[in-house]
Amino acid sequence: MSQPIIQVSNLSKSYIISHEGQERYTALRDVMVQKAKKIFSFPKGLRAESVKQTASIEEFWALKDVNFEISQGDRVGIIGRNGAGKSTLLKILSRITEPTTGQIRIKGRVASLLEVGTGFHPELTGRENIYLNGAILGMSRAEIKRKFDEIVDFAEVEKFLDTPVKRYSSGMYVRLAFAVAAHLEPEILVVDEVLAVGDAAFQKKCLGKMEAVSKEEGRTILFVSHNISILSKLCNKSIYLKNGQTSYIGFMQDGISSYLIDNQNNSNSLDIKSKIAALKIDSVFQLIDVNVIQLDYDLNAFVSTIPIVINFKYLIKQDVKGFRIGVDIYHQKLETVVFRTFHDENNNNIDQMNAGFYHSKVEIPAYLFNNSDYKVDVIAGIHGIRMILHDQVQFNLKISNVNGINTNYSDERHGVIMPQLNWITEIIK
Repeated sequence: MSQPIIQVSNLSKSYIISHEGQERYTALRDVMVQKAKKIFSFPKGLRAESVKQTASIEEFWALKDVNFEISQGDRVGIIGRNGAGKSTLLKILSRITEPTTGQIRIKGRVASLLEVGTGFHPELTGRENIYLNGAILGMSRAEIKRKFDEIVDFAEVEKFLDTPVKRYSSGMYVRLAFAVAAHLEPEILVVDEVLAVGDAAFQKKCLGKMEAVSKEEGRTILFVSHNISILSKLCNKSIYLKNGQTSYIGFMQDGISSYLIDNQNNSNSLDIKSKIAALKIDSVFQLIDVNVIQLDYDLNAFVSTIPIVINFKYLIKQDVKGFRIGVDIYHQKLETVVFRTFHDENNNNIDQMNAGFYHSKVEIPAYLFNNSDYKVDVIAGIHGIRMILHDQVQFNLKISNVNGINTNYSDERHGVIMPQLNWITEIIK
C-alpha cells in the first residue's frame, strides 16, 4: 500500500489577539473641553497614570489537533462555516504560515491559489510571472517554455501578456494564476474560494481542468468552496472543519450531509413550531417537527443551485393503512400550486404503517426552482378517507441568487421553475 501524499498530525495554529481600548470620535466640543482641562491639569506623572489604557490579550486557536491523511489522486473538498479554519489550513499546507504545534508531511510540489494575486509580483508582466512561478516550483526554463502556450491559451490573456499584472482586473489575475498553478505540473493543487471571482464559463473550465489533472494525471486536489453543488461533483473525499477541528473526514456526500444538518436554515423554525403546537389533537397522527436544510448563504433565502431537503418527524398513534404525508408548493406571486408530493409516491401500493415515531424527508433537486417566493404547505391524511392536516402548517421558501456554475442563464429566467433538461443537438445531412 502506497504512503499518503499528505499526512497531518496533531496540527494546531493559534493567534494572539490584542483588544485595545476603543477610540472615540473627536468632535470640536471635545477639543474645547481638553483645552479647558489643561488649566486645571494634574501633575504630569499622575495624569499619565489616570489616562493609561490597558489592552487585553486573547489566544485564539484557528485550528486545534487536526489529523488526516490524503492519498495521491484524491480530490478533497474542505467545507465549514466562515471562521472554521479552512483558509488557515490551506496556508499551512502551502507553507505560507507555520503551525503552532503538530507536523505535516508532504510528498511533492504544491501549487496554491489562495487569494487574488497570490504568488505574482505586481511590477512584473504576465509573461515574467509565469516563469517566476515555474522557477519557484523548481522547474527548469525549458520545462516552463514547454507549457507556456497551454497556460496562455487557457488563461485567455494573450493580449495582456507583456503588461504588468498590477494593471490586470481581478478576473484576469485569477485566470492567469489558475492556469499557471494547474499547468506547471505540481503534484498537489490547493485552491481556495478565489475561483468565485471569475465568470461562470471560466469557473466551469477550471473545474474541468482540476478533474482532468486528478483523474488522468494522478494529481491531488484540495479545494475550498461554499458551493456544495460544485464540491459534490468534483470531489470524492471531504474534510469538514467545525470551530477549528475536524468534525468529519471521509466520503464527500457524507461530509456534505453532516455539514448541512449542522447548518440548516432556521429562518422559519420558530413560526413552524408555534403552528405545530397549535394543532388539534388527532387520533391517528401527530406532527412533531418540520425543518428545511440547505447551505446557509442567507438566513432568509435559499439558492436554486443546491438541493433543498425538507424533514418531517411525526408520530403514528395506531396501525393505519393509507396514511400519507407530503407538501404542496405554491408560487406566491402567481398564486398557483407548482407541485404536490407525498412520501409514498415511489410505491405502487399504499402500505400499512405501524404505530411508532417516523422520520420522512424529501429532496427537491437543484435547478428546479426559479427566483421567486414560494409557500410550503404540509399536508397529511388517510388516502380516500379523510384529510388530517392542510393549510395549518405553512412556511415561506424564498429562492434567490441563482448563481450555479453549470447554468448559462441570468437571475431572471422566464417561468415558474427552471429545470436543467438534457438536450441533444446533432447535424443531419
